[in-house]
Amino acid sequence: MKLARRFAVPAALSAALLAGCTSGPDYKKPEINMPAAWQSATPFHEGQPNDGALKGNWWELFQDAQLNQLEQQAVAQNQSLRIAAMHLEQARAQVTVSSAGLFPQVGLQAGAARAKLSADRPLASYGIPNQSTVQDSYQLGFAVNYEADLFGRVRRTVESARASAEQAAADFENTRLLLMSELAADYFNLRELDTEIDVIRQGIALQEKALDFITARHDLGVASGLDLAQQQALLDASRTQLELLQNQRSQYEHALATMTGTPAPSFKLTSVAATPAPPPLPAGLPSDVLQRRPDIAAAERAVAAANANIGIARAAYFPTILLQTDGGWDSNQMGNLFNAPSILWSLGAAVTQTLFDAGKTTAGVKIAEASYTASVANYRQSVLVAMQEVEDGIDGMTLLGRAGKQAEASVRSSQRVLDLANDRYTGGLDTYLDVITAQQALLTNQRQAAQIHGQQMLTSVFLVKALGGGWQGNALQASQ
Repeated sequence: MKLARRFAVPAALSAALLAGCTSGPDYKKPEINMPAAWQSATPFHEGQPNDGALKGNWWELFQDAQLNQLEQQAVAQNQSLRIAAMHLEQARAQVTVSSAGLFPQVGLQAGAARAKLSADRPLASYGIPNQSTVQDSYQLGFAVNYEADLFGRVRRTVESARASAEQAAADFENTRLLLMSELAADYFNLRELDTEIDVIRQGIALQEKALDFITARHDLGVASGLDLAQQQALLDASRTQLELLQNQRSQYEHALATMTGTPAPSFKLTSVAATPAPPPLPAGLPSDVLQRRPDIAAAERAVAAANANIGIARAAYFPTILLQTDGGWDSNQMGNLFNAPSILWSLGAAVTQTLFDAGKTTAGVKIAEASYTASVANYRQSVLVAMQEVEDGIDGMTLLGRAGKQAEASVRSSQRVLDLANDRYTGGLDTYLDVITAQQALLTNQRQAAQIHGQQMLTSVFLVKALGGGWQGNALQASQ
């Protein structure tokens, strides 16, 4: 009895140690050195990670009813977003598949057969001749199989599947953010073209009046044929620009149709020459992008999955232990199937251990470790790209704001120059070339002002995208 106790204690300790053994390294989030603040002006430092300005439907910040309608339509009908949603469903289902390995697998089987045995079959005993017989067979049984996960292969598999599911959730959110921001960008590109088209049309109207005026003066012999030809050339050039702008607008309109899940021939947006102001956006601190950017969250979850895959690969160094239990009834008569003599059962365990595989297991571990290192590099690169995009957006908003004010001043100055040139030409002090030059300068400055404003709207959209659209990393756990 004492001898039995002496061996029982070490055996129990060994079993406990084996039960707690998990192959591979435990996951630790890679460290990244983040700057303390952005380089730009103070107003962009005031936001917080939980700032409500970017939550939910961030596009509503632009206060455009048409944009809101298009965004909601895209959420409901865009096919790329639907594909990403199905990938997420697959990843979550894979977690259930992997988790099933933590539990015993139970099966039930039943069968009935009538068979004739050959008299010429091989002898079971040389002293007893075979006979041809016909008999029935009825079977009912169950089987229980369980892999004793002593070395953590199954647990690491579940860990990898969960990280991959969280990565798929972040990928879905990133696809949604990209779709929403691309739609908003195309929408504001279209509206910027509407403004330019309106400017060109107003210019054409003025140029047509000027052409009528020059024609009348030419008919009276006051204006030269050169003046008339120059005005006609300017009008033709403006009409050409109008056609080109309308062609660009139709392409953006068709792109919006596709993103909203609508056939392009059935989609039409009425022209609106509006100039809304870009909304103020709280950028917060550089470290906030780690919480706000779904692409960074996806890259970090890929690191976690790759780390778990190292454990899966290293588990191949250890034996696989399968516990098996079978039981049931077997009889040649249905009436006797559940009698005690018909009962059969078996209990057993199987251990398999690879002794030689020509370096296959070691190579698998190296592959997993290399994949982990690449995933860490991809994660850090994603953070660097995010830093670049936010800095570009912040600087762009600041510089374009100043450029917009200067463009508005240049439009006012060009309008005064045109008025003076018309007065001087009418008074006979200048040639009509000065009027043509003033008209061209005004049209150029008006279009430049419209383009700068359009760039402001685009930059604000890209800044929202760079900030993650208000999405929060803790939403991954909430979605599980």
